[in-house]
Amino acid sequence: MDFDFSAILLGLTVLFGVVWALDRLFFYKARKAKAVAAGQEVGEPVAVDWARSLFPVMLAVLLLRSFVAEPFRIPSGSMMPTLDVGDFILVNKFAYGLRVPAFNNKIISLGEPKRGDVVVFRFPGYICTDGGKQVRSGDQSCADPHAPVPNQNWIKRIIGLPGDHVEMHGDQLLINGEPVNADEVGPYVGNPKRDESRLMLDMGATVWNEHLGTVNHLTARMPAYTTPPPIPNQRVPSEVPAGCYLVMGDNRYNSTDSRWWGCMPEENLAGKAFLIWMSLNGSGIAYDRIGRVIH
Repeated sequence: MDFDFSAILLGLTVLFGVVWALDRLFFYKARKAKAVAAGQEVGEPVAVDWARSLFPVMLAVLLLRSFVAEPFRIPSGSMMPTLDVGDFILVNKFAYGLRVPAFNNKIISLGEPKRGDVVVFRFPGYICTDGGKQVRSGDQSCADPHAPVPNQNWIKRIIGLPGDHVEMHGDQLLINGEPVNADEVGPYVGNPKRDESRLMLDMGATVWNEHLGTVNHLTARMPAYTTPPPIPNQRVPSEVPAGCYLVMGDNRYNSTDSRWWGCMPEENLAGKAFLIWMSLNGSGIAYDRIGRVIH
């Protein structure tokens, strides 16, 4: 089951705040007068004591997670070799504007995503057709176009901006008619004891340095593993729609991204990933990855 931690945190903050406020407005004075008359200290019901103690803490955490930075854990290998399974990252929550916690409605615009940014977003679902209209579904096959979309946070790299013309055939990526060049670094080197690394080693993955505009970053290629859909395809037109972004994983042959489910709506953005603050490699802490800036 997928839990929306932001919604839970918001709900608890509101609950504790309301309990504390109601007590101060309607019950505290009478309780204080009774205690003073009896020559006793003013006590509090257990629920009010908990609410008074936890409300400031919950509010501080909510504000920090919603408007400053939020931690995430990398669960899959779709962003390898840039991000590894077990990396714990920090996401800048104000890079693209301030949003209402849980509802994600933008209230203040502070900037727009740039090509090459690594972003966290709420998975929008697969584009399906129902009655001649496009809908988002949790069913990749679109057999059930109204299947619930799982409430999950995903991380990918922005490739196409609104209005861009993007094409991808095999390893060749073109943006607005210009090829995106990449230089081969060499064979992938990883820990064969880890599932994701062992798959890449078995498939003969190679690492490339891609020049995506002003951003240089590493990607992995392993065409022996699978063949991702080209762009354009049935779900992805060549021109990126307004208010949408084309995103891909750096592990190009093992990433379920815009090539499979369509563009990522702007309202689904959660923030920009910028730092690895902790990393676990299966046998302990990967100290060499801690503190790395995400490019």
